[in-house]
Amino acid sequence: MTAPSETPALGPVEFIVIGFDGNRFTGEIAPALQELLDSGTVRIIDIAVVSKDADGTVTILEIQELSPEVAAAFIKLDGGIRGLLSEADLDEIAIDLPLASTAAAILFEHVWATRLAGAVRAAHGQLLLSERIPHAVIADARASLLAAADSF
Repeated sequence: MTAPSETPALGPVEFIVIGFDGNRFTGEIAPALQELLDSGTVRIIDIAVVSKDADGTVTILEIQELSPEVAAAFIKLDGGIRGLLSEADLDEIAIDLPLASTAAAILFEHVWATRLAGAVRAAHGQLLLSERIPHAVIADARASLLAAADSF
């Protein structure tokens, strides 16, 4: 057990927002998230859902407030730390959310990188850049490389 004055090791924390057109948020992503949790790859810290109706009405829901079917899919993903996603954070997401769509806001820890993050901090290093490359960019680049290789 960690003494109260010690900070437990913590991997990098990431905030992602996944959008769903037509307010079709059904919980289908829950099994994939569960696999990441079960493997120890990530730890879910907080999840909330932001929904905007066709008339612009915004609803912010915690997992337990979702429909019973969707809540059942996500309730196992509860990371036990609630409230880190503030209402202000979720209101900001709602501003850019298109009409008739839903977004899942997820705050998670990259558990797989905890040891590396600790080593970087211990070496007095700091992360200077972290950038997620969109899947489409990588897929296009890969296709271009494969096409070029085939032309030889």
